[in-house]
Amino acid sequence: MTGGSPALLRLLPILALTTALAACTDTSTEAASVDPPAAHSTTTAPPNPAEVGANELGLVPVLMYHQISANPAGEYDQTPAEFRDELERLYREGYRPVTAADYVAGRLDLPAGTHPVVLTFDDSTTSQLAFTDSGAVAPDSAAGILAEFGARYPDFRPVATFYVNNEPFQGDPRALPWLAANGHEIGAHTATHPNLSTLDDNSVQREFAENVRAVTAAAPGATVRTMALPLGIHPDNRALTTAGSWDGTAYTFDAVMLVGSNPAPAPYAGLDPAGVPRIRSGRGAVPFDSAHWLDHLAAHPDQRYTADGDPTRVSFPHALAGELNPRFTAQANPY
Repeated sequence: MTGGSPALLRLLPILALTTALAACTDTSTEAASVDPPAAHSTTTAPPNPAEVGANELGLVPVLMYHQISANPAGEYDQTPAEFRDELERLYREGYRPVTAADYVAGRLDLPAGTHPVVLTFDDSTTSQLAFTDSGAVAPDSAAGILAEFGARYPDFRPVATFYVNNEPFQGDPRALPWLAANGHEIGAHTATHPNLSTLDDNSVQREFAENVRAVTAAAPGATVRTMALPLGIHPDNRALTTAGSWDGTAYTFDAVMLVGSNPAPAPYAGLDPAGVPRIRSGRGAVPFDSAHWLDHLAAHPDQRYTADGDPTRVSFPHALAGELNPRFTAQANPY
């Protein structure tokens, strides 16, 4: 996590979690660019930002999941019931999902007064996406739960970012095309999920290039925009996490996801796309998990990202003007 943002500094100090968590919060790699706000998608005039407490320089929870299983094996896993409960809480508290790529690019077209949340899944397991004998998505898989939730709440776009390895979802050829067709983002998680710090530069690039090849071959038309570090560990040459090439295949990632511990900065403020922190969301209560940070943001609503309803501008209280990335001065709408 990079310093300099008063909103982030108010969250400190954060207790040390694990060696991997501490290591992965170093974001010294050069940051990727952020797109200007998107064109407005509705004809209804948005409300006065002050009326909804808009703060588009606030914090964004990027949640990290692994297994969704009836018998969770680790602290990054949840039961289907826990995942459903978390979605209910997010919806009730005004969060609306966006993909990691859209968040990092600043493409946040959200209703006034709502808050972005990024749902990310690592390791491409069948607990996240599987199919029944009839070809339907398994109802207790993460994808199935999201689809059902979105059907019940049409204003909750049921999208997530799935960070996949090669032969994802036990090699089911239906999986990646289904994700792409249903609006989910497919991200890179390396070909074989190694500890990248143990590999030389050529091997690191091979892991990413082979992974991107596998995704684009399985889901033609898909573009791999973001990646998640296996185990939260960088290679020695950190520049290779954002761009490289191997055997004629080049890759470029707009963002690198860490194994996190705290909310992420807004794309218009202190975001470093080369090191995006994620919040653990796992079995029961674990230190600094999603419940901890959602409680924190509920108690301190001035710190969280709240949309103004107009993606052509960036609204925030005058007092936060010093946190705006100068690239977005033309879109700034302080009040």
